[in-house]
Amino acid sequence: MADSVPVRCPTCRRENAFTPPTFPCACGAPLTMPVLRGGVPVEILHRTWQGSWVEVRCEVCGRQDEWPAPESGCACGTVVRVPVVPPPTPAPPVLPATGPLDLTGLLPTAAPSARHAVLRPAFHPVTIRTARDCVTAAGQYLKWLGYPDVTRTQERTASGVDLRGTGVVAQVDPTTHATKLREIECVWLNGLNDSAIAVFFSLAGYTSDARSRADELHIPLFVMDLTGTPQPVNDPADELIKYGAPGQ
Repeated sequence: MADSVPVRCPTCRRENAFTPPTFPCACGAPLTMPVLRGGVPVEILHRTWQGSWVEVRCEVCGRQDEWPAPESGCACGTVVRVPVVPPPTPAPPVLPATGPLDLTGLLPTAAPSARHAVLRPAFHPVTIRTARDCVTAAGQYLKWLGYPDVTRTQERTASGVDLRGTGVVAQVDPTTHATKLREIECVWLNGLNDSAIAVFFSLAGYTSDARSRADELHIPLFVMDLTGTPQPVNDPADELIKYGAPGQ
């Protein structure tokens, strides 16, 4: 568990103990938010998507990514955003002052290994008559994509996750209304928490801002028809169909 740090409320000046949150990095290592000791917390008066994230570097694998910004609440009702240590800025390469440029070590020595398209048999859909059928059809489709241990959650959690498997979480929206932005962000956070890919299935499609956010977060989106055959609606979904689950 991370050590707590003192955070002074800018409103009542009370000093509160704050324990930085820990998230799982994509490499599997726990990443604790590096709170800046002595930093000045900022009161949150108006939330924005951009302001809710901070860039942090994993000390284990070196991956630099965006994570939920740490927040602390005070007994007086004030909520503040706690500053974190900014990631180090990489030093520019040192080039010789005279003579021809030596780019050895600056250029890649080999192309990264490419994933190969997966050959699989035709998908056999499950006809959709009820909301439960939607979840069943989505689960069968994820197994077809290479997640054989996908199972339905015992009961739908407040976070909205309907299906879980090794390396994947999925949400299914069986309503007749287009899926909204908040649901896309929720399933993404669940995937982040489980170090798993997040996938969404919707019967009525998605709002435009939900589609845009899914593209930004690289979340595969599928729409389902009453035959039970999911259809991809963005590039991440096309990639998932082409390459399947990692390790296939």
